[in-house]
Amino acid sequence: MADVLIALALLLVAATATAAVAVRDPARQALVLSVLGLTLTLLFTVLQAPDVALSQLAVGSALTPLLILLSVRKARRRSLDQVRAEKEAEEGGT
Repeated sequence: MADVLIALALLLVAATATAAVAVRDPARQALVLSVLGLTLTLLFTVLQAPDVALSQLAVGSALTPLLILLSVRKARRRSLDQVRAEKEAEEGGT
């Protein structure tokens, strides 16, 4: 029975990792990475490594996706500010 659970957890990890690679939008990718962290937590729990599972839960499911989302937000805001500045420069120059 334990082998079946391990195989199922490995299949879930493989499926979510493939989905994380296939998604192109960074915001959606952060969500998929969070789900990947949860499936890895499940795998580590099945493998009887609760300390690793707790670390993965904290870092892989919460912290990493949060940092990605904040970085994407800042990059989008910065590019939007640059576009506004360029438009203002064009309007002021003519």
